[in-house]
Amino acid sequence: MAQRYESVDLVDRTVVERLAGAVVLAALTAALALVSVPYPFSPAPISFQVIGVYLAALLLGPLWGGFSFVLYLSVGLLGLPVFSNGAAGLGYFTGPTGGFLVGFLVAAVVIGAIVHRNVEPRSLSEIPIALQAGALFVGLAIIYVIGAPWLAMQTGMSLQEGFVAGAIVFVPGDLVKIAATLALVKGGELADLR
Repeated sequence: MAQRYESVDLVDRTVVERLAGAVVLAALTAALALVSVPYPFSPAPISFQVIGVYLAALLLGPLWGGFSFVLYLSVGLLGLPVFSNGAAGLGYFTGPTGGFLVGFLVAAVVIGAIVHRNVEPRSLSEIPIALQAGALFVGLAIIYVIGAPWLAMQTGMSLQEGFVAGAIVFVPGDLVKIAATLALVKGGELADLR
């Protein structure tokens, strides 16, 4: 005789959706990291990882956007080739560009907190584009403030040289990445992903 059992949700659907989003955005960041080009003005390459930071923060908020980067960094530290140019491991993380990786995590949390003003994300259609843009600029500044001094320390540059090589030379491209991210979330279906 077969017995019938009621279905029990062990994990809330929202948690599953947020976790899946964090995993997808960590994987997207890893894919974007593979698109990196040596830059003659800096030991750091031009890469598109920062778009993953922006999307994680905007779409998932501070908690899950931050978790996405904890996941991304953990996988890279464990040896999977998810950092720029397919690099991985503790040696890369503690090298000249490791500060940018730390900056990504901090920026994802701060951008998410500024935009959503809560742990749980709100619909981006409810949030003024000016606030979103301002938050992305703050996040970029955080990445520079953590990454550039780390770069200087690891390469023997002065702090000023570190900010030139790790921040100033990247500003034009990073402004384009901010504009592209805002266009993507504003003009695409990503605007209402929650």
